[in-house]
Amino acid sequence: MHSAQGMMRDRSRILTEALSVTSISPMPMKPIPKIPALLLGLLLSPVLASSALANPYEMQLRNGLRVIVKEDHRAPTVVNMVWYRAGSMDEKDGYSGVAHALEHLMFKQTRHHKSGEFNQIVAAAGGNDNAFTNLDYTAYFQIVPKRALPQMMALESDRMQNLAFNKEEFASEMKVVMEERRLRTEDNPQALVYEAMNAAAYKAHPYRRPVIGWMNDLENMSWQDAMNWYKDWYTPSNAYVVIVGDVNKDEVFRLAEKYYGGIKPHALPVRKPQVEPEQRGIKRVVVKAPASLPYIAMAWKVPKLVDVNKDVDPYALQVLAAVLDGHDAARLSRTLVRETRVAQSAGAGYDATVRGETLFYLDGQPGEGHTVAELEAALRGELKKIQEQGVDEAELKRVKVQLVASQVYKRDSMMAQAMEIGGLEASGFHWKDIDTILEKLKGVTAAQVQAVAKKYFSDDVLTVAVLDPQPIDPKAAHKPSVPLKH
Repeated sequence: MHSAQGMMRDRSRILTEALSVTSISPMPMKPIPKIPALLLGLLLSPVLASSALANPYEMQLRNGLRVIVKEDHRAPTVVNMVWYRAGSMDEKDGYSGVAHALEHLMFKQTRHHKSGEFNQIVAAAGGNDNAFTNLDYTAYFQIVPKRALPQMMALESDRMQNLAFNKEEFASEMKVVMEERRLRTEDNPQALVYEAMNAAAYKAHPYRRPVIGWMNDLENMSWQDAMNWYKDWYTPSNAYVVIVGDVNKDEVFRLAEKYYGGIKPHALPVRKPQVEPEQRGIKRVVVKAPASLPYIAMAWKVPKLVDVNKDVDPYALQVLAAVLDGHDAARLSRTLVRETRVAQSAGAGYDATVRGETLFYLDGQPGEGHTVAELEAALRGELKKIQEQGVDEAELKRVKVQLVASQVYKRDSMMAQAMEIGGLEASGFHWKDIDTILEKLKGVTAAQVQAVAKKYFSDDVLTVAVLDPQPIDPKAAHKPSVPLKH
């Protein structure tokens, strides 16, 4: 994407990526995410939790656009974000990557601004801007001095309704997109494994397609494909604005009415249910690619969060992932990396808040003298220990302390606060659900963690992808032929 890493989806991917405001990447999700950023550290004390989210305010314009404002007066800056509920899961076969391609093209010309002026105006105002595309959504943001907020809202309003890129700009930008795919996926062995694993794990669900798109689809994409995507999905009724910073909510609402209120909404394409058929046995995939070390990724189909009040298992799965890989002293790092040294690295991840379906991951690279088969057995062994022995209260308490620390740190960032609100909304929840999620995570018991460990990790719903490393040719190292930054 552009200048801040945000592709993520897990939601640790979202927060981590968006906060590195230098290179948002459209590459696939990080192979094994940590705890989702939306939920990361939500185990605050009630006092901290209520004060942290005490003042988000919301209004909805007549055209359907929702505006969410969080006042934070600690610094004279503001984060302005526009989110569209249109991501790669909304694409169709043959058109993979069009959501991300359109994100690039949103920085080209409109009826009122020449190509490149958007970034120049933001920079002249003393800020920076970027965007990111995900499986579930596309989002755009600026971080600017508070005086520049009206100008940023005017710019976003303009490109929400007046995008006017031409065929030449499209052809040029598609070279950039294809170069990104080469550099960040095809030249990245672990990204190739992750991509192959998703394609195998999901038989029918659109999450089987990579966010950046298959290369053949990118090569055959037309400028009209991208413009059709814009016309289909970019409408105020399919968008919401999140603003966090040194602002007054009433003034922001007035500005929102001024800049967005006159945009006419239109009906969205029909979204039909896309449910993955039942998996009936283990799936295995081998990827051969130049690499120095082998790598394994394992993914089980598990439930996502649907009802924040009634669901139990998604919260327990979240804590299970944290027990395995939620902090430096978690089980996988302590046992497999430092004690037995069967792994050079090992991780776990689970994202409960998604629009589609979800997986629970384990991954790693074997340590010196060990094989992928040994590492797979060791990863399974750590799950088996929890299935048979459970987790003790001290271990559970430590996980929650780590989550509290992460949450406190996140509250120091306006961007992190905006990402938390926007990301939860993108998954079909409401920002007000954050407090409920907090309480539910705080209430997860050791017995519930053991129960989900026993319930969901059958081979019948498992996909295993392995990297078979091939010799590395130093002369074949790929060098970008076009600049990747917008």
